[in-house]
Amino acid sequence: MRTLRDMTTFDAYERELWAGRAEAYERGFARLSGCTVERLLDAAGVRAGDRLLDVGTGPGPVSAAAVRRGAQVSAVDAEPEMAETAARNVPEAEVRVAVLPDLPYGDASFDAVVGNFVINHVGEPETALAELRRVLRTGGVLALTCWTMPGSGVLALVRDAMDEVGVPWPDDIPVGPFMEYGRPDAFGALVGGVFRDASVEELDWEFEFEPEDWWRTGALARVGSNGVVLARQDPATIARVKDAYDRILRPYAAGNGTVRVPAHALLARGVR
Repeated sequence: MRTLRDMTTFDAYERELWAGRAEAYERGFARLSGCTVERLLDAAGVRAGDRLLDVGTGPGPVSAAAVRRGAQVSAVDAEPEMAETAARNVPEAEVRVAVLPDLPYGDASFDAVVGNFVINHVGEPETALAELRRVLRTGGVLALTCWTMPGSGVLALVRDAMDEVGVPWPDDIPVGPFMEYGRPDAFGALVGGVFRDASVEELDWEFEFEPEDWWRTGALARVGSNGVVLARQDPATIARVKDAYDRILRPYAAGNGTVRVPAHALLARGVR
């Protein structure tokens, strides 16, 4: 088991960032990341009877969808509260706490491994991919999503609002490897360095939400680095950021109190 001393600076930051955030994440951002669940499982070819590992399960939406397909699901998350939430939401799955790149499973334990927006949260993605390959059987399929970088559309709303106001990015918040790997060619090369027949698909959709609800469950709930930076600001600055956020969203009005904002992600697939 890795200790904080063994982890990269980014890994250690991620453990602190997500500690105790399961409820806030499930109320807000999980609705956005959940939009890719079925595409992820389709890419992995998940069907009834498959032994599936869901890495970085969060509150368990991928595991729940895989159970509905009849798969035998194991799931892990680095954050204990996330794992507890997933176990409660998906009692049919076997859920454990585990931090990549250390998985508590033997070689070739699974027919498929999936991770929905988890690879962008590890400090050494090459090492993590090698571990995911280890637990896959020969011919088994890996499928991973990550956000397209630099962030745009709905992913960039709060950051763009802070930039407009002039909120500086703190020096103590590290930049993860996926600022480099979050492009189709780079993501494909990363996965292709460990798996055969690697491919990357761009996923684009419109995410509909209520602006006030998204602000409350995301920006003000300290979910993700943007939320952490915003929480450090004084009330007057937060109010200016909120005004900028509202202005940025006006062109996306859907006419019923909601907005529809583009979302952009990548879906990679590879075979052991």
